[in-house]
Amino acid sequence: MKSSPSSKSWLLGAVLTLIALLAAACSDSADTVETTPPTESAETTAAEPADEPADEPAEESSGEPVQIAYLSASSANTWLQSSLAAMKPIAAANNIELVEFDAQFDAAAQQQQFQDVITSGQYSGVLLVSLAGAGSQPDIEEALDAGLKVVTLNQVIGEDLTTTNSPVDGVSALVFEPPLTRGERIGEITLAACEGIDPCNVVYFYGIRGIPLDEAVREGWDATVAGSSVVVVAEGEGQYAGPDVGLSAMQDILVSVSDIDVVVGADQSMQGAELALDEAGLLADTKIVGFGGSSYAVEAVIAGRWWGGLFGAPATEGELAMQAMVDALAGNDIGGIDPSDSVPNRGLMLPDNIGDFTAQWDG
Repeated sequence: MKSSPSSKSWLLGAVLTLIALLAAACSDSADTVETTPPTESAETTAAEPADEPADEPAEESSGEPVQIAYLSASSANTWLQSSLAAMKPIAAANNIELVEFDAQFDAAAQQQQFQDVITSGQYSGVLLVSLAGAGSQPDIEEALDAGLKVVTLNQVIGEDLTTTNSPVDGVSALVFEPPLTRGERIGEITLAACEGIDPCNVVYFYGIRGIPLDEAVREGWDATVAGSSVVVVAEGEGQYAGPDVGLSAMQDILVSVSDIDVVVGADQSMQGAELALDEAGLLADTKIVGFGGSSYAVEAVIAGRWWGGLFGAPATEGELAMQAMVDALAGNDIGGIDPSDSVPNRGLMLPDNIGDFTAQWDG
């Protein structure tokens, strides 16, 4: 995730804009807000003219924070932990209280959380990492009808898996790499790893089989490797849960399959697959291709234990989503944002360009 999935410099940063309209609603004096932006530093305030009312900064900071619900797919997911960590400073700088809801990869639980947020009446907006894909649209529409701003990140919420355009009118921003595009890029890396190998026996790891993200990634991967020497000899499922799940799944695969040239999957899964291959004495002869661009993955490619991978930027993704919410609260909708637009080499981490990448999450 995606849990995709779903991190480095998709975009190299988000510009922190001011939300004067929001601050004015939380302050006793609109004029005070306009002359003293909420993101102004203490040093700047101290340097203001002597006739500026001394209590204005304190008055501004005493305003009740605006509450935004963050509907996370999973609080335990390390990608989303990086996104959340990047959101918090932007939220704090703009007098926003970010309240996290942990769905634990349960789409039904997330829907109930979404309904609770809407009916509570205490939130001004929702940041959504959707587990239901297009199935989340009725809840999004209900939230919009209730006056909440909606920004989605990391996951697709429509049927078109090739674009960041919103299928629901009124969504302020959507921040994600189209999953079909992600799969195509992983396919390109797989083809590069398989160059000169015919047949090239590949073990493919899903994150969570059946969720929209993973199915779209696989569709893009299949389309890219079609007609090549690639042969899928086994499939696993890593669940984006950490190395232990990938280790167990790879061990099960190795019971019946040993002629393997390449293993492809999310970084967490590939950490476990690496351990299993090493235990079986097959690591030196097997090329590992991860996707996620975790610190472990970048180091593994540099060290030569992994062949390559697809770069991802969860912190930048979080920054972009939180800033989009700030802008939305100020009345400015951003629309679709693809964090991969500024990634080096379109995110394809290969042995000869790995020095261009710096990780944003641990994996």
